[in-house]
Amino acid sequence: MTTATSRREALRFRPTLRATAIALPAFLVLIALGAWQVQRLASKTELIALIEARLAAPAAPLPAGLLRPGDVSGIAFRRVTVAGTLLHDREIYLVATRRGKFGFHVVTPLRRAGGGFVLVDRGWVPVEARDPARRAAGQIGGAVTIEGLVRAPQEPGWFTPENDPAKNYWFWRDVPAMAAFAGVDAPPLIVEAGPAANPGGLPIGRAFRFDIANDHLQYAITWFLLAASLAVIYVLSQRSPVSENG
Repeated sequence: MTTATSRREALRFRPTLRATAIALPAFLVLIALGAWQVQRLASKTELIALIEARLAAPAAPLPAGLLRPGDVSGIAFRRVTVAGTLLHDREIYLVATRRGKFGFHVVTPLRRAGGGFVLVDRGWVPVEARDPARRAAGQIGGAVTIEGLVRAPQEPGWFTPENDPAKNYWFWRDVPAMAAFAGVDAPPLIVEAGPAANPGGLPIGRAFRFDIANDHLQYAITWFLLAASLAVIYVLSQRSPVSENG
């Protein structure tokens, strides 16, 4: 008489040192990236709420004596008015596109009625209208009052070209260098003119709104899902068969 012996195979989690040494740091990095995006989400949400509140507030005269970046950060994106005389012969050209068309923002020093100067971004012009003679109607003379937004100095991105003052080509808002180029002593800010139309239609001002991307939630979810996927792959890959007699 023959006795049949049945065998059964089970899988048991037996992680190797090499796999753990690779998977654990990667898992922790993914979790840290997800947590960082959650923090960024909170910061961006708070910033958007602050900007929206400042945009909704009525315009107020631009304060005098703004000398430090910290002075400007407290009023950035606020609607302000500034009165004085535009110095059109000292225009600065900030490279920009509008609706896919190449052109410039025209940044003009303004001699304030109460003394001092401030840089005003009067708006966008197409490249063929960089020459002031081609938009003479918009070169407003005499006393003006401009309503706009306070914009703080800008830091260049990794791929932003260097400004070229020799050719009056500017790719980012280096306000101190711009003021020096124009020969004025101006605070570290730019007043970005609003949508009020200029004579002749140029420059074209900007509407009082900002569309700020806030994609940090989906970034956080992506990092956490990658961490979860890595954990599942790690556990499944580190199971090995164990034979048992049944």
